Amino acid sequence: MQKETDNKLVVAISSRALFQLDQSHAVYENEGVEAYCAHQRDNENVLLEPGAAFNLARKLLALNRNASEAPLVEVVLLSRNSADTGLRIFNSIQHYGLGITRAAFCSGASPHRYVQAFGAQLFLSTNPTDVRESLAHGHAAATILPSRSDNDSGQLRIAFDGDAVLFSDESERIYKQLGLRAFAENERNAARDPMPGGPFKQVLAALHAIQAAHGADDSPIRTALVTARSAPSHERVIRTLRAWNIRIDEALFLGGMPKGAFLKAFEADIFFDDQQSHCDSAREFVATGHVPFGIANS
Repeated sequence: MQKETDNKLVVAISSRALFQLDQSHAVYENEGVEAYCAHQRDNENVLLEPGAAFNLARKLLALNRNASEAPLVEVVLLSRNSADTGLRIFNSIQHYGLGITRAAFCSGASPHRYVQAFGAQLFLSTNPTDVRESLAHGHAAATILPSRSDNDSGQLRIAFDGDAVLFSDESERIYKQLGLRAFAENERNAARDPMPGGPFKQVLAALHAIQAAHGADDSPIRTALVTARSAPSHERVIRTLRAWNIRIDEALFLGGMPKGAFLKAFEADIFFDDQQSHCDSAREFVATGHVPFGIANS
């Protein structure tokens, strides 16, 4: 089974990230498991509204339309629902025409255990505990926040923060512990030393592999680095990406400016950042995933 996923991007998404389940979750929290199960069974033919990650899932799956051979992308569903209560979710998946055929329903247990088994490079969930557990086991993951998500461009556009997302948090640790001057000096001295990869390095690499099959002008994917870094700390970023032989289409070095307006201009379908304050700003403009990794989340 593993060989089947080796050459494609596999993204695992929780049911509450894919669909609006707040009302159902409120029943669970206020009335308990039995009332929740009855509610889902009674409403299994009532379609769920799209959730914060729905548009991303739709665009990811659309990449398969022009695939000449094997699918480029697979989206799998990981859910704390049971198979019984999950029938409503699959009914909604079929209604919207999402090509999601694989799922794990865990009856209240954390589904992050199945990220590796499905060969997923990325796990998106609204449950911060599940996300932290996934990251702790070495898998890229993000907590999907209630966000604006209205990019209607046909191209899939994904934006990443740098330190503690694409790159390790070693430089960010210097900044947090010793200040801006020490950070800037370290980056100047280490400008030619590639940074270690962060939790989302392999996600970017998988996107790059899809892009590599297309020309720069007709790629169905566009990526961006949106970082608080500025010159001269930009040089190490550029040389790191060069050493990884990974293409990134746009790089924004903002020197601490708020990121939201730039993400809106980029028309990001989703943005990943490790710092909650940056996520809170970004979610006003685009779909946003918080990556609880590194010193900023210690």
